[in-house]
Amino acid sequence: MAWMYILQCADDSYYVGSTKNLEFRLAQHQEGKGARYTARRLPVKLVYSEEYERVVDAFNREKQVQNWSRAKREALIKGTPELLPALAKKKFEKKIEVDVGRASFRASRDVGLSDSEVRAETNSDMETPNNISNTLVE
Repeated sequence: MAWMYILQCADDSYYVGSTKNLEFRLAQHQEGKGARYTARRLPVKLVYSEEYERVVDAFNREKQVQNWSRAKREALIKGTPELLPALAKKKFEKKIEVDVGRASFRASRDVGLSDSEVRAETNSDMETPNNISNTLVE
């Protein structure tokens, strides 16, 4: 048998691992001999585990969960797998970078500026460089 497991560290971070002997591996982590990451964050607590027939399956699951966000790991730990698909979707935000003389500013769509409004502000800023802080910083 093999296991994929998640430990919660003293700093509230998560460590994901896999092993053939869960009890032995947990004892290693608690003694500071399991992994450098957990050795610096003792004590650790086992918060989740999955059992597999083959070591390769546990290892593959470990690698999958290691790439997950904290929110996805917590959904797994709390036993709410129905939340995983929604948590897997990335939220993209369009970034706009504006060069004004020697200064560079970044605005994003969530501040309520359209592309034309950013261009209009940028053009007025270029005409009067002393106005930069008044128009872009609120």
